[in-house]
Amino acid sequence: MLNKIIKYSLENKLFVLLGAVLLIVGGVLTSQRMDVDVFPDLTAPTVAVMTDAHGMSAEEVERLVTFHIETSVNGATNVRRVRSASMQGYSFVWVEFDWGADIFKARQIVSEKMVTLGEVLSEGIVPVLAPQSSIMGEILFIGLKSDSTSQMELRTLADWVVKPAILATGGVSQVTIIGGDYKQYQILADPQKMDFLGISMNELAQAGRTFSANSSGGVVRDFGNEYMIRGMARSNDLDELGDTHIKTVNNRPVVVSDVADVVIGSAVKYGEASENAEPAVIIAISKQPNINTLRVTENIERNLVEIEKTLPSDVKMNTRIFRQADFIESSVRNVGSAMLEGALFVVIILFLFLASFRTTIISIVAIPLSLLGTIIVLYFLGMNINTMTLGGMTIAIGSLVDDAIIDVENVYKRLKQNHRKSKPERRPVFNVVLDASVEIRASILNATLIIIVAFIPLFFLTGMEGRMLKPLGVAFIVALFMSLIVAMTVTPLMCKLMLSDENYLNKNIKDSWLTRKLTTGYKRWLEWVLRNKKKVLYPTIGVFILSVILFFTLGRSFLPEFNEGALVITAVTKPGVSLEETNRLGNLMETELLKIPEVTSTARRTGRGELDEHSQSTNGSEIDVQFKLKKRNNEEFMKEVRSALGGVPGMAVTIGQPLGHRIDHMLSGTRASIAIKLFGTDLSDLFMLGNQIQNSIKDIDGLVDVSVEQQTETPQLQIRANRGMLSKYGVSVEDFNKFIELAFAGEKLADIYEGQRSFDLVLRLNKNYTESIDQVRSALIDVGSGRKVPLEEIADVVSVGGPSSISRENVQRKIVVSANTSGRDLKSVVDDIRRNIEQNITLPEGYRVEYGGQFETAENAARILFITSILAICVIFLLLYGEFKDLKLSAIVLLNLPLALIGGVLAIFFTSGVVSIPSIIGFITLFGIATRNGILLISRYQHMAQDGEPLHERVLHGSIDRLNPILMTALTAALALIPLVVQGGKSGNEIQSPMAVVVLGGLLTSTLLNIFIVPIVYELIEKKSEKRKQADV
Repeated sequence: MLNKIIKYSLENKLFVLLGAVLLIVGGVLTSQRMDVDVFPDLTAPTVAVMTDAHGMSAEEVERLVTFHIETSVNGATNVRRVRSASMQGYSFVWVEFDWGADIFKARQIVSEKMVTLGEVLSEGIVPVLAPQSSIMGEILFIGLKSDSTSQMELRTLADWVVKPAILATGGVSQVTIIGGDYKQYQILADPQKMDFLGISMNELAQAGRTFSANSSGGVVRDFGNEYMIRGMARSNDLDELGDTHIKTVNNRPVVVSDVADVVIGSAVKYGEASENAEPAVIIAISKQPNINTLRVTENIERNLVEIEKTLPSDVKMNTRIFRQADFIESSVRNVGSAMLEGALFVVIILFLFLASFRTTIISIVAIPLSLLGTIIVLYFLGMNINTMTLGGMTIAIGSLVDDAIIDVENVYKRLKQNHRKSKPERRPVFNVVLDASVEIRASILNATLIIIVAFIPLFFLTGMEGRMLKPLGVAFIVALFMSLIVAMTVTPLMCKLMLSDENYLNKNIKDSWLTRKLTTGYKRWLEWVLRNKKKVLYPTIGVFILSVILFFTLGRSFLPEFNEGALVITAVTKPGVSLEETNRLGNLMETELLKIPEVTSTARRTGRGELDEHSQSTNGSEIDVQFKLKKRNNEEFMKEVRSALGGVPGMAVTIGQPLGHRIDHMLSGTRASIAIKLFGTDLSDLFMLGNQIQNSIKDIDGLVDVSVEQQTETPQLQIRANRGMLSKYGVSVEDFNKFIELAFAGEKLADIYEGQRSFDLVLRLNKNYTESIDQVRSALIDVGSGRKVPLEEIADVVSVGGPSSISRENVQRKIVVSANTSGRDLKSVVDDIRRNIEQNITLPEGYRVEYGGQFETAENAARILFITSILAICVIFLLLYGEFKDLKLSAIVLLNLPLALIGGVLAIFFTSGVVSIPSIIGFITLFGIATRNGILLISRYQHMAQDGEPLHERVLHGSIDRLNPILMTALTAALALIPLVVQGGKSGNEIQSPMAVVVLGGLLTSTLLNIFIVPIVYELIEKKSEKRKQADV
């Protein structure tokens, strides 16, 4: 079958060449249509349920809202974890489904469960499903600042001009606004005036509800026209609204302005924002999953350019606060340049070895054809261009030309041998090319299949690591498969067309200078090695044992640190601290950060925006920092950032990166790489244990950003109803509760319209009754007689403590001690933490500790890769046995695995010293590529054995014959990776670089040792079997 393909290609040059041209054109067009992103879509199927609980305390929210939502979704199909946060006035529940679940089906399941809650939840409390966003999270931050336009006007512009335009852009899932003053129309009631005029709170509320009401009265037909009748009572004029009639008292009409002030004011603030330590409105834009970030960003920016023209002249719009597209563009550019530089190394190696422009061209053609073919296949598989798919192609670059090199080198050699014969003895060029291609066809096919099999463990990875790394494997395998097709079709044809010319063969009858030098040097060394087998074998075994020991001393981690060029700093102060105080501390942090020379800009969001699932409570801030490294490296810069923030009092700080901390949050529910979760029932006990753990582990070397989730008590003002006094004054408990909600929190009565814009109309008591504890005590409540009495008459007003927020996981209360690592690998730090907690912390009955975060995922992934790699090696052995039909020969080829391991381990030891998941995948790739060299040698020995050559000559001449292709394939595969190794710190290369380091180191040692160890072992084994045969005779 395969021989027929080669023969068909040689006979139908027009068909093959036209196919190649179509492949190039199709690949170029497809690459322009494909989506570009930084990573494959890593979004875990998660549905966020958000509920506005109308200012309830955290305990009430937990008991009356969160618990019911959790109970309803627990046990639903494919749910793997339910997390929740209950805080003052808000409930957030995250329902996480199994990886691979259809998110829209998941949302449907949760929606159906929410329907059953109608009877259980209090009136007016409605759970809402958050828009489906990507884990890549916010793709763009926009800042609005101004010199003279007020903060209220800025916020109104953001809400009514900027937000609708962004939401109208395809691919945007959510727009969250924080900062500025949220405009409200307010009726601020004066209870004393109301008492004097006999107006109850209910009557005033009833009048307020009519502020924005119009009516319709059907039609009148007159003068041949049809007139629509409309009653126009809606207004936004404060004086007009103040003249609204409430009731008539003693024949005198009482209007709203008699008992209350009607004003435009700002709503109660839950969040503040600033840009470079100056007040601003910050708009965060999230995209939908599986959407092209670059295209969405481009469309949004195009819309914003038009919008900016309509804004007041002093309003400055900044779209460069955070722009994920910058990171994507630089990442893809860096990986792309590594690919091109790798291809350049390949060209140089080929030219040095073959010393022929034509043979180099034929070999190089395999690269663009294979890569463009890969892009077409990826497009039809529904994948996009990202650093993983590009990384797979980059790692494959050196291997892509290997099949072509082996073919070209063999055909070229056979053509020259044929040309050296006298004219009558020469065979037809067609036959020479065909036979030379068929001769190495089995080796090429098996070598490529082995590399593909070696990569299969990657496809057993589950969860986020599977989502991230599978596309790399798919791109690598598809690229190799495409190169195999090219090597069996285009390469033989080009050899026939370009290398069979008489004049050309006359000129190049001799081998290249480098080949001649290498051949003579290798022959001399190989003869010495074959005479001194033990002197070479024993040291090699010793180095292998040493490298295995070294491997187990290396550190472990999940993924290398990303280099996003931006930081996300989460800063939390004590619960109960006011928004104003948190804002002041946040400002101080920004000021300190801006003093660092590398920091270019900061943007801070303190507190929360309306129903934003990623929001902080009022004691928390999130600061996005953009920086550009200059003279110092990343570690020194981070050290200064930590010391600058350490100078701000009372702040618990965690430093992450935009994508990195979202991945952490998705893995463990915490925005740090290590999460120590404490489960129990009593919040104060949990907090106490959390602090004990923090104090116990904070001195561990390499541990930074250690902080306990702030779930301490915050001050509460409890108005405790005295039922005896309530009944004495004729006040029902329902009226009492209604008054508390309406008087202090305020109640929305209607919407006031300004053109197309609508604003809330809110009724509450004026500031004489809402700004201090004594004022609250003296607030006047309606009683049964139609008069009003101070609250303290019918209730006790006391100051107590209560929890600020309550976190739960799978219906159990929890508190998290989070931490990051710096200057040390993750696994050893976690081992120290575990040991420390076991020795120093005693947990009460019913309390337990769970560890989560990156290391947990790393352990799981490493275990899966280890088991599947053993299976892959068994399959490789079967493939080798299928080719050689000899157990011993198959085992000799597998000798390359330990030889490759030596270089891979040493490469890690002398670079990062840490084995991460990408490093393990590097070993998998390496094992596949390294076996190719062994196959080339052994198959050549076998061919010569069939021709009846004696053993020693066979080993000597067979090894020299295969030296060129072995060195060329190994060096092209290895040196193509040098740009990835050298530029490992650049964004986009972080995951591929550890793989490249392992493959580069392993290929160098396996190739050097392979060309000496395999001949030694082969000769030893064959001598033994020959002796056995003689003994049997």
